[in-house]
Amino acid sequence: MNLFNVYPLFNITPSHAKMCYVYDTEGNKYLDLYGGHAVISVGHSHPTYIKNMNSQLNKIGFYSNYIINDLQNKVANEIIKQSGCDDYKIFFSNSGAEANENALQIASFHTNKSKIIAFKNSFHGRSNASLSVTDNEKIKSLLNKQIDVKFIDFNNKIKFLDEISKGDVCAVIFESIQGVGGLDQPDTEFVKYISKQCKIHNTCLIADEVQSGFGRSGDFFAFQKHNISPDIICIAKGMGNGFPVGGVLIKSHIKSHLGMLGTTFGGNHLACSAVLSVLEIIKKENLINNSKLIEKYFRKKISSIKSVKKIKGRGLMLGLEFDFEAADLRKKLIFKHKIFTGGSANKNLLRILPPLNIEKKDIDILYNALKIELS
Repeated sequence: MNLFNVYPLFNITPSHAKMCYVYDTEGNKYLDLYGGHAVISVGHSHPTYIKNMNSQLNKIGFYSNYIINDLQNKVANEIIKQSGCDDYKIFFSNSGAEANENALQIASFHTNKSKIIAFKNSFHGRSNASLSVTDNEKIKSLLNKQIDVKFIDFNNKIKFLDEISKGDVCAVIFESIQGVGGLDQPDTEFVKYISKQCKIHNTCLIADEVQSGFGRSGDFFAFQKHNISPDIICIAKGMGNGFPVGGVLIKSHIKSHLGMLGTTFGGNHLACSAVLSVLEIIKKENLINNSKLIEKYFRKKISSIKSVKKIKGRGLMLGLEFDFEAADLRKKLIFKHKIFTGGSANKNLLRILPPLNIEKKDIDILYNALKIELS
């Protein structure tokens, strides 16, 4: 049986990985500045992570959500402590797409409405409702187009007010830093505006923190820069450091009822152990502060390269924008310099999403490679 061919694969087969480095079956060592779409938040094979996961596996790895799993409450309490988001409850899922899917479902239940406002260049996942709010027609089927979604440009208050004032919007979903879309960010004034309008018009504000959450932006959540409190916060990717886990944080004024949501694997014992391990490492190693420090060093170092038109993003969710398409440069970085970076919908941009414990010397490796290729 062959694989269903949907991925454009690079001819690299990893054999093992350690912290910020990946090793392939040919003996090559790669600097990982992409973290598998921002998933590897505390480094590959971190010893604390490995120890905790092995310990949990020797106890119980999984049972259904129809029994008590005390690790779920431990995860919830630790997220509250580290994020400061103390007026939320959590529902676990397996991925970012599911988190966004559940968030939209909750919003519709809560408001008894169905229209959604999303933003241009957005990406929210590959399931039905999450694809409907993703601004990429190439990856949508007719099924995804049955949901009523209005796409608006960031910072367009007039268009936003025109849509939300119609009274039929259940949710506004936004990324504080767009990932796949190319690291664009809304202005703080606009984010505060949409938050206020959502309250006025009985609409749930959903912050998609799937890629930007758990310290990647330099704050625990990227929306915290804007000093707002979304109704629902979506989390995944870096929260499990490679173990599939996601979830939604739901403001306490949104009420639950039995059977409202459900999941087979979400919040299982191993998943919770992964999240607790990540949170432990982030706290002990002060990785949120490290993301800020490395960002400053990155900007100072890389901005001296004249071919870099713009450095976008925050923390360790960064993008390098050029005056040319970056696909060939990305390939040279991989195969010639042994550095992983990411692409985006913006063809002129490279995404930089390394583990949060990356060091300055690793940024120097990228700098030297770029100097060679762009001189």
